[in-house]
Amino acid sequence: MSFNVQSLIDRDSALWQALRAWPKIELHRHLEGSIRLPTLIDVAHEYAIPLPAYSVEDLRPYVQMTGSDRPDFAVFLSKFDVLRQFYRSLPIIRRIAYEAVEDAAQDNVRYMELRFTPHALTRQNDYGYQEIIEGVCEAVQAAQAEHDIQVRLIVSVNRHESVEIAEQVLAAAIACAGCGIVGMDLAGKEVGFAAHAFRPVLHTAQENGLHLTVHAGEWEGAANVRHAIEAVGAERIGHGVRAIEDSTVIQLVRERGITLEVCPTSNLHTGVVPSLEQHPLADLAYLDVRTTINTDDPSLSNITLTDELVLAHLAMGLPLDLLKTNILNAAEAAFLPDDERAALVSRFRAALDAAPLP
Repeated sequence: MSFNVQSLIDRDSALWQALRAWPKIELHRHLEGSIRLPTLIDVAHEYAIPLPAYSVEDLRPYVQMTGSDRPDFAVFLSKFDVLRQFYRSLPIIRRIAYEAVEDAAQDNVRYMELRFTPHALTRQNDYGYQEIIEGVCEAVQAAQAEHDIQVRLIVSVNRHESVEIAEQVLAAAIACAGCGIVGMDLAGKEVGFAAHAFRPVLHTAQENGLHLTVHAGEWEGAANVRHAIEAVGAERIGHGVRAIEDSTVIQLVRERGITLEVCPTSNLHTGVVPSLEQHPLADLAYLDVRTTINTDDPSLSNITLTDELVLAHLAMGLPLDLLKTNILNAAEAAFLPDDERAALVSRFRAALDAAPLP
């Protein structure tokens, strides 16, 4: 298929309209990759930030993956070169967080775990981690109060940065207990940066009631998925699609009940898979691995969660009942107390049973 996934998405089709009407869950969405292009232009004008272009269409190639881009993780990450200039003030960060939740709600996402990287959000300003975390929490709480969506937050740290940064971010997150933070994420460059150095800080996070998800099996192979589970203690795996390369890792994932936060379009854009038809999501699902479908960085990929479901059905061959299974898997893997998670599963099971079909 075309690298440009938009060629398969018809938002006027009966399929797209039906899937948009389904209640959905997102477990893997990065705040930093969820910025509206018009917001970038507004902020650039307000703060005199130089941009390569000042119209949405002219700016798009600099901040989104397009059909002319090479599918490669370095190209994908290069889009952040423009985006990372925009976290100049707490009001901007709050606006971006509010709009990320609003956009999800407009796509009929009814439960979302939004992750954000406090260290990345401090690079263009003088705020401390706790101020950043509190600002994101306040904006998210305001957005979910005004829209039909429940949101929980995951603080993210990068394995290619220092353990000391991770410790400081965790301390700030613990100080913000009660504002909706439910988990910690270890992200960043897999190649050349082992996760085990972060085990003590991640263990401390779990001791303080935070759940743990780890990016693995995206830019490195199945061994990294095993390491994230056995050596680091991951409860969920961000991406994890390269677990398919080792049957013993698949067995481990199944035995431990580990949920994979799969992001199909992102995997295409970063070169993890050569095409969506060759994406292993369907194979993983048929192997009884607990998979979920997510957007990762919806602004960079110019995608919605409804779009991802459509692509999973049309390009990857997942039947509609398996799409529903992936949504229920997400409910069952939500980082919530047992009673709240059980209520979420029950609510979504009933809603999906009644969901319209195309």
